[in-house]
Amino acid sequence: MPEQTIPLPADVRYFTPAGPFRLECGAAIPLRIAYHTYGTFTGDNALWVCHALTANSEVADWWPHTVEAGKFLDPARWFTVCANIVGSCYGTTGPASPDPATGKPYYGAFPPVTVRDMARANLLLADHLGIAHARAVIGSSIGGFQALEMALERPGFARKLILIATAARAQPWTIAADEAQRMALEADTTFGTDSPDAGRRGMEAARAIGLLTYRGSSAYNATQQEHDDPDKTRGFRACSYQRHQGEKLSRRFDAYSYRRITEAFDSHNVGRGRGGVERALGTIGADTLVVGITSDIILPVGEQLALWRHIPHCRMELIVSDFGHDGFLVEHAKLDAILGPFIES
Repeated sequence: MPEQTIPLPADVRYFTPAGPFRLECGAAIPLRIAYHTYGTFTGDNALWVCHALTANSEVADWWPHTVEAGKFLDPARWFTVCANIVGSCYGTTGPASPDPATGKPYYGAFPPVTVRDMARANLLLADHLGIAHARAVIGSSIGGFQALEMALERPGFARKLILIATAARAQPWTIAADEAQRMALEADTTFGTDSPDAGRRGMEAARAIGLLTYRGSSAYNATQQEHDDPDKTRGFRACSYQRHQGEKLSRRFDAYSYRRITEAFDSHNVGRGRGGVERALGTIGADTLVVGITSDIILPVGEQLALWRHIPHCRMELIVSDFGHDGFLVEHAKLDAILGPFIES
């Protein structure tokens, strides 16, 4: 059987909790958590970062100019932790991991996971590291989903809560976008086979679909214009960009992980089992900062306004950007100007 070829991040560490890990769906899996830390823990200086959809635990790799001197994740001041999410392919247990029943990778048989499962795994790691509370729990997109769940699963763990381009629950629009991507995966005839290369072409198409929602028209129109040849009739930059981005993801990610993580995205609803969204948000005691991005179309500003209205100790900031949902990755200078003072306060 071919070996899994997904490159793991540098300096990754692992924690294996004792016993099986029970998922919300009822299945139990042996759990291994891949994680990174930056800085030195002094007992009261932990910052917990929850990563987005296809990122990994190496924050300095995917969130540029944040884990640097003078920035909001300055390793000389803060002890930053990030765990790879359950179901991913960057070291934490997921579809490429061995199924104890067969000794072979789960592939498509890996059970469904939820954002709540991811948050509970994060808290297991926090216990292992001796972190009773975090100065701040920070998350963007599905990372924000995890941050919310961590605050609700363990009240008092997050002294401050930073929620960027995120929401209290997945709405039909985001679920539909994810389903379109899964349809692209399923259209690949190799998807469903027991192979680490299954569904690669389907994932390229899925990524191209997803990228439209992450960036939106303002970003594409600003970056993919044909300035060199305005009379062009074929071979457009936007076409090559879509193909390049699809191919790039297919080289670094697993199609079965992509399916399970997008399904986990859709599962997000902080009100599930807690009396509804508004009631759940009303119990959050952390000092909270919500950040929206003006051009975000997948998790638009209205979603952040709803968080601001219902979380008791909450303020909201807007970042003006043409880069849509991906603005949380691109607009690091604007983000640092907002997050740094809030963490310090």
